[in-house]
Amino acid sequence: MAKLNDTELAAALDSLPGWTLVNGKMHREYAFADFVHAFGFMATSAIAIEAMEHHPEWSNVWNRVTIDLTTHDLGGITPKDVLLANKLEAIAQKLLG
Repeated sequence: MAKLNDTELAAALDSLPGWTLVNGKMHREYAFADFVHAFGFMATSAIAIEAMEHHPEWSNVWNRVTIDLTTHDLGGITPKDVLLANKLEAIAQKLLG
């Protein structure tokens, strides 16, 4: 698997509302209704994350979850990060909607 080039990365970010590039990583912050929804997002996402064997850098403070994605062993963003971002986005939208 190769890192995304600038054009591929821009297209990926354009297709993922709310995701940006911060410090060379795909970045997203979610604000849920409360801690239970934020933790529910993380717990539900953990199943998909573990199945992919691709773990994000993420943190939770009350109703907020902050996520950074990169493929550490390749030193940048790969299609695996984009796939995980799409999965996380789908899970989040069910809890935000």
